[in-house]
Amino acid sequence: MAAFWFVLSKGATMLVILGFCMIAVFMVLVMAKRMTPIAALIIVPIIFGLFAGHGLDMGDMVIESLLKLAPTAGLLFFAIIFFGTMIDVGLFDPLIRLILRFVKDDPVRLVVGTALLTTIVSLDGDGSTTFIIVTSALLPIYMRLGMNPVTLTVVAAMSNGVLNTVPWGGSTARASAALNVSPIDIFVPMVPAIAAGLLTVLVLGYFMGIQERNRLGKLELQASPGFLRKARVGEPEIIGADNGRSFTRAVYSERTATGSIGTPRTGSSVVISNNFAAELDGVKGILDRPNARPKLIWFNLILTLAVMVTLVVDVTEPVVIFMIAASVALVINFPRIKQQSEQLKAHADSVISVVGMVFAASVLTGVLDGTGMVDAMAKWLVGIVPDQMGPFMALIAGALSVPLTFIMTNDAFYFGVLPILAQTAEHFGIGGVEMARASLVGQALHQSSPLVASFLLLIGLANVNLADHFKKVIWRGAIVAGVMLLVGGLTLAYPLF
Repeated sequence: MAAFWFVLSKGATMLVILGFCMIAVFMVLVMAKRMTPIAALIIVPIIFGLFAGHGLDMGDMVIESLLKLAPTAGLLFFAIIFFGTMIDVGLFDPLIRLILRFVKDDPVRLVVGTALLTTIVSLDGDGSTTFIIVTSALLPIYMRLGMNPVTLTVVAAMSNGVLNTVPWGGSTARASAALNVSPIDIFVPMVPAIAAGLLTVLVLGYFMGIQERNRLGKLELQASPGFLRKARVGEPEIIGADNGRSFTRAVYSERTATGSIGTPRTGSSVVISNNFAAELDGVKGILDRPNARPKLIWFNLILTLAVMVTLVVDVTEPVVIFMIAASVALVINFPRIKQQSEQLKAHADSVISVVGMVFAASVLTGVLDGTGMVDAMAKWLVGIVPDQMGPFMALIAGALSVPLTFIMTNDAFYFGVLPILAQTAEHFGIGGVEMARASLVGQALHQSSPLVASFLLLIGLANVNLADHFKKVIWRGAIVAGVMLLVGGLTLAYPLF
């Protein structure tokens, strides 16, 4: 039987079949949550490599791929530690406070502030942490003003998705690992496109704020005696008071306000009972950081700016820059060994999930390349793709990334679909790094995929219905992706044609 498979695997057709079957099995297992991405990235390629007639020689394939990915894994490891530390010590807190004070009681400012706050907090590459901070700081204000929390989830998800393209973000890390290219080489030429994406989110958020302002008017938050009354749709419903502090919630259906103070009632509304001043400041509990280092803020700011400038100038390998920066940040901000250890442990989950995934990807990429599957698949695709479509492969990859990363996980798209598209594009003179850049534009919508755990956390925290979110986010996310795709091509990050 083994000899039978070995003979068949020598044919290009069999390699194509095995390659596509391997990717299909990997995608099904990951999307059906039968295996973690790390386990699937290792087990599935090994099994199909055996079917292709290979055995112990797959070890050399994996090691060769692993050595190529080691710098990327190191970069992600220390970048997560560095930016996680900068957030923990409060480097971005003054800007966060400024944004939260800027929003005041104006729906338009609040929505724009949501985009800005999400953008800043997203720098650590952890979507769950970002959504927890943003919803904790801003959701009470949304509810007090009677604003629809779907606006918050839409703007936050799109902003976080655009920032998922930073070198240590999930999408860039996967594209880098799948195509064996530097995440910095992917990111830097995409900066104009990412900036355009963020600007588009701000513009879309501005108009969403205008809609909310027109619906509600500019509201003022004032402490007032508690009383019961019939609330109109979208209006904050005051249900009680205690020492001058009102307890309110937003009402999204026409009904009479009844019930006792602090008692949740039927419907989708949520009872909120926080102090007005704390909500407007937006800092109580959220920015009360036990590891804050206000005396070192200027040092940390200079260090962060130096890191960013050095990355752009490209004077040395990015992994070396982040290794040095992370070490300096830990030693200066946490001089005691115990503190340093606790800080490393605080970000262990993010490090393990991202870096472990990169190392596991070396098995998939190694087997695909070493067995000749990816070459056979690419040649087959080249044969069926009309020659006139070849120059548009980057545009095709970017366009496909919008729906595909919404209906499948990043792992499935970047490790299953992108390598084949990239290998095909090489036959038309388009490099892998250019295909990787184009593939990032779909992240603005991907972050609203029901397959993304952090997104489910976001709508859970905001108590938002999934269908309501989709109605507002799908076409807006597609617009953001389209703008990024166009600007990326115009700024020569990849060829449009």
